[in-house]
Amino acid sequence: MPSNRTLFAALIAAAGLIAPPALAAQGAAGHSHGTDAVGKPAKASAAKRTIQVTMGDNFFEPETIQVKAGETVRFVVKNSGQFLHEFNLGTAAMHAEHQEQMAMMVEHGMLTESGINHKMMNMDHSKMPGMNHSMKHDHANSVLVEPGRTGELTWTFTKATALEFACNMPGHYESGMVGKLAVQR
Repeated sequence: MPSNRTLFAALIAAAGLIAPPALAAQGAAGHSHGTDAVGKPAKASAAKRTIQVTMGDNFFEPETIQVKAGETVRFVVKNSGQFLHEFNLGTAAMHAEHQEQMAMMVEHGMLTESGINHKMMNMDHSKMPGMNHSMKHDHANSVLVEPGRTGELTWTFTKATALEFACNMPGHYESGMVGKLAVQR
C-alpha cells in the first residue's frame, strides 16, 4: 500500500500540474482572479451567517452550499486531514488558472504537501524563472489551512450564479476536492 506522500506525488505527476514557468507566470500578476464576478471580501462582523466547513484529504463537508445574492457569509474552515488544503471560492475557470499558480508555488518550495514555507512565501521571487516578485497566496477569495488548523474567510456574494469551492493544491481538485456553491436570488 503506497504512503500518502507517494500518492500525493503520483497525483501531481499523473495530472501534469507542474506547469511550464512561462505558462504559470501568465496568471500570476495581480492576484485578482476575477473575484468581482463572484463577490467581494467582507468583515466577519458583517456576516449574518456562519458556515462550518471541514476539509479532509480530498473531500469537503458539506459538499454543497447554498447562499443568497447579497448575503455575507463567514466560512470557518477546519483542515482535519494530513495535507495542506485550500478553501477557494470561484468559477471552474478561476480554479483552473489558480491551479497553475499553486503548482508553481509547490515547485518553488513555497508550499509543501503539508504546510506553508513562510520564509519562501515572503521572499522576493523576481530572480526565479517564471516567478513574479510578489508571488504570494494572498487572494481575498481563498484561505490556505495547514493540517489540524482552522481558517476563516468572509465573503459577500453579489449576484446569483453557480460557483464552486475547491482546493487547488496540485491534484486535489482533480481527485474530487471540489464542491458546489449555489448563489440564489
